[in-house]
Amino acid sequence: MTNPTRRNVLRLGASLLALPLAAATANAASHSTSHTVVIKGMKFTPADLVINAGDTVMWVNEDSARHSATDLNGAFDTGLLAKGASASLTFGGAGTFNYRCTPHSAMRGTITIN
Repeated sequence: MTNPTRRNVLRLGASLLALPLAAATANAASHSTSHTVVIKGMKFTPADLVINAGDTVMWVNEDSARHSATDLNGAFDTGLLAKGASASLTFGGAGTFNYRCTPHSAMRGTITIN
């Protein structure tokens, strides 16, 4: 009878140790947000976006022309998106990213991560 009791105590202890890790993971996941940047009328809307670390940005092309979202310093590039196509990126640490559309360099946007 001692072994089942000891085994139950060990299981309970392991469960209690795993609980803070599971809570921290669930807490981080629940705080991430998805943002959408619409590409339409030869512009990004919103053109300037402020997000938190861990958030995801999705670019959706609603123009008939192909567009991209390409960081000026090479940190990311969605590639050319046809009408109706989209691309998503999750941003980690704090910083500012200035981007443009590769074929239409007048189309510009900024992502600021807190």
